[in-house]
Amino acid sequence: MNLVALLLCTLFAVCAFFGVQGYQMYQRAVEEQPINERVEEIRSMEGFTPYSELPQFYIDATISVEDRRFEEHCGIDLIAIGRAAWTDIRAMSFVEGGSTITQQFVKNLLFTQDKKIERKAAEIFAALELESKYSKEEIFELYANTVYFGSGYYGIYQAAIGYFGKVPSELTDYECVMLAGIPNAPSAYSPDTNKELTLQRVNHVLDSMVRNRIIAQEEADRIALENN
Repeated sequence: MNLVALLLCTLFAVCAFFGVQGYQMYQRAVEEQPINERVEEIRSMEGFTPYSELPQFYIDATISVEDRRFEEHCGIDLIAIGRAAWTDIRAMSFVEGGSTITQQFVKNLLFTQDKKIERKAAEIFAALELESKYSKEEIFELYANTVYFGSGYYGIYQAAIGYFGKVPSELTDYECVMLAGIPNAPSAYSPDTNKELTLQRVNHVLDSMVRNRIIAQEEADRIALENN
């Protein structure tokens, strides 16, 4: 029992330490420039695509593969974090992140890409603030307009024009699925880099949509053949 208590106390101390470090990192970032000011800068960018002009299939595909509880959580997904933490502990490395769409956006908005525990803690504070001030549609809109799609394309407008020569509202279902899959590993899944890996990722996204009951297997099969 004493050993268990010691382990619990140690875990609490570690969490408290990195929690404080993360909060300080978050505070420095928002003091440098508040989140609302950064958001307005994004909305004023050339090619900014409002939520109403994003294809619903792109929205569904992205949420399915990146953050299937996006509509339900408060900015952090405790289930995903717990699963990722267990995976990382077993691997003794940062293998899985467990980040929500909200966390991914604030990471790109406020912080560096360094995989540090204190930065993950800072993400949580920033994600909670963002969710308290903006709707889910606004958060997804901001994410879609800033996420990196590989090949030098930031935001869905640049990606749609760059890869397909069309604006986001004109994307086909297959193109939506492809774009939903790229941000997980842009350098690998960009069709300009490796078409075979891109196709594998497309199939993975379609599988996730079937698994999450967004589309039927027959529709997934139809979309998979769309680019042939």
